[in-house]
Amino acid sequence: MLRIATLNINGVRAGHRRGLGDWLATRGCDVVTLQEVRTPLAALPEGAFGDYHVVYEPGQVPGRNGVAVLTRERPVAVRTWDADVLVRAPDETHLHTEPAPDDVPLARGLARHASEGRYVEVDLAEAPVTVASLYLPKGGLPAHLQVPGRMREAPDGGARHDRKMRFMAAFARQLARTRRAAAARGREFLLTGDLNVAHTTLDVAAGRRAQRSEGFLPEEQAWIAAQLSPRTLVDVVRALHPGQQGPYSWWSWLPGAHDRDAGWRIDYHLATPRLARTAVTAVVDRDHRGVRLSDHAPVVVDYDLPALTRPAARGTVSA
Repeated sequence: MLRIATLNINGVRAGHRRGLGDWLATRGCDVVTLQEVRTPLAALPEGAFGDYHVVYEPGQVPGRNGVAVLTRERPVAVRTWDADVLVRAPDETHLHTEPAPDDVPLARGLARHASEGRYVEVDLAEAPVTVASLYLPKGGLPAHLQVPGRMREAPDGGARHDRKMRFMAAFARQLARTRRAAAARGREFLLTGDLNVAHTTLDVAAGRRAQRSEGFLPEEQAWIAAQLSPRTLVDVVRALHPGQQGPYSWWSWLPGAHDRDAGWRIDYHLATPRLARTAVTAVVDRDHRGVRLSDHAPVVVDYDLPALTRPAARGTVSA
């Protein structure tokens, strides 16, 4: 099996204190993608990623964003949006970074986000798969839904919402290009990460009440739906848990939310159809030894690697 997990760690240093290293050492994942690493290279805790090869793109926004991919074997290739990344083997201690520009031209509208630490992808050595880690902007409410005094943040006239929607439109174009580029290399493609969007009422504990919340607005749900089809990308967790409420991957830190399982499913594995068909289990690690690693939880999927190496059936080529 190829075990792949994705986790918004909400700060590597905080996650390290809560037991990230122990979870990595005991969970048996072959690949782990992280979002919101939030930690500059020089401040990484010693041994934070155990015996994994590390691809780490913290971005240039102090204390925010940042993505990473951890692998058992050194990746064949690394690509990101015009940024330098740390690529380090488990026995290396230096902080050398190297350029890893994507060979797919950036879609119009993404250049302004290239330095924010939102995307990195690797070609795995152990399987013909490209795995990407994405942290999509959280966004906010559109102007017509903003009511002063009823918001956690100051009203901004819809600026955060508009920025998120522009990012999503641009990334949809980039995603199609990246998926096709992976196919041209003879690889399946897997997009993992925190998309900050729940797709349907099955993905939100209080779906009806959430309809006027950022992350579950109709236009955001429509964007997720547009990325999915039997010929392009498949929501792996939903395919393995059809019709089930959840499994959620994010809960507020507010008292009781986690215990009541009042969460959202916003962390995804979106795979090309042939790879999606090899998925055999998908679970959410709600805590580790009784401790939450983050306000998100790892979403762990086992892929049947031998099934992936068998000849594809006719009619299964991605569009």
